[in-house]
Amino acid sequence: MATSQFTDAIALLKADHRKVETLFEEFEKARSSNRKQSIAHEICVELKVHTLLEEEIFYPAFRGKIEDDTLDEAYVEHDGAKLLINDIEAGSPEDDFYDAKVKVLSEEIKHHVHEEEMQSEGMFAQCRKTDVDLVALRDQMLALKEELMAKAKSDGLPPAQPRAVNVVPA
Repeated sequence: MATSQFTDAIALLKADHRKVETLFEEFEKARSSNRKQSIAHEICVELKVHTLLEEEIFYPAFRGKIEDDTLDEAYVEHDGAKLLINDIEAGSPEDDFYDAKVKVLSEEIKHHVHEEEMQSEGMFAQCRKTDVDLVALRDQMLALKEELMAKAKSDGLPPAQPRAVNVVPA
């Protein structure tokens, strides 16, 4: 991935948002179980990598510089998505509620993206008003993204780990 492809960290995250939105649209159009499973897996990988980028690098860079509530809500929204991601990855299109889980995940992600991308008061707008070096942040995020995507292709990624929501074992 060339760093010049994304002007800064926010551009990188927005590109991830657009990619996942496209994948959700492809899932909606898919008819065969194999195609649905393949697209759902790609969605899950993209979202696991994206949430790790945000939680390991992006969000911590802005703690204390933007509204704490905004960051806290983002972590909780991620956790809701992670629970569905793990469920989707453990299942198959033949399972009850599989399509519904992907649909609800799509709706949760749309809400989260809206919260981050709102023009004046969204997270990204708040972040742009700080002194954080968004280009340096992009470089850190790209390095981690490349590492995680390589791991996803070779060994696969482990289940997504919620951070803010307590998960009760079944």
